[in-house]
Amino acid sequence: MVTAVVFDMDGVIFDSETKVRECWKAVADKHGILSIEKATQRCLGCNAKIVKAIFLEQYGESFDYDCYSRQVDALFQQRYGKGKLPLKPGVRELLEFLKKNQAKTAVASSTNQETVIRELSDAGLMSWFDAVVGGDMVEQSKPKPDIFLKACREIGVKPEQTYIIEDSYHGIRAAFHAGAMPIMVPDCLPPTDEMREKAVMILPSLMEVKAWMELKNQ
Repeated sequence: MVTAVVFDMDGVIFDSETKVRECWKAVADKHGILSIEKATQRCLGCNAKIVKAIFLEQYGESFDYDCYSRQVDALFQQRYGKGKLPLKPGVRELLEFLKKNQAKTAVASSTNQETVIRELSDAGLMSWFDAVVGGDMVEQSKPKPDIFLKACREIGVKPEQTYIIEDSYHGIRAAFHAGAMPIMVPDCLPPTDEMREKAVMILPSLMEVKAWMELKNQ
């Protein structure tokens, strides 16, 4: 039986990874910043502190990350704020199935909690979740397991009883190290041999996750 599911947010609930990278590309083109795709791909699944460190490592300590990041955030809000951020296919159907089957649910995202709550609220999804954990609420970012361990504590379940749905390599590693059951639904990154080893399942969409969990509950 499926008793608990923890969701990553960006790239799992929302089609946001591609949108953030799109906004970084626009700002990079405006300012002549090269190789932005490489930088943003390295940031997938990381919290704000690690993201900044990756940019400074790639572009040097003089890189005005905070300035460019504010421009990216403003562009992102202009294009996708206030409920305009597209959902990944199958989100509502999976949440309805889990609620019907009395499974506990949480979101554990590397994004800060305030932003997570705002985006879930704008999409009308907050009421579906028993807890929301942001990347600013734990000391160590994915691939460390801290955020998933906290999410499990928040909803009162053991990690080994919990499925964790992730799209990023760091996320799957974190779920695996937490002792949970990782499910990979790829977004920007294709599955690798490591992901196939660490994940209990790799499925193409949340609709496929729902179908798989329905079979588990029979």
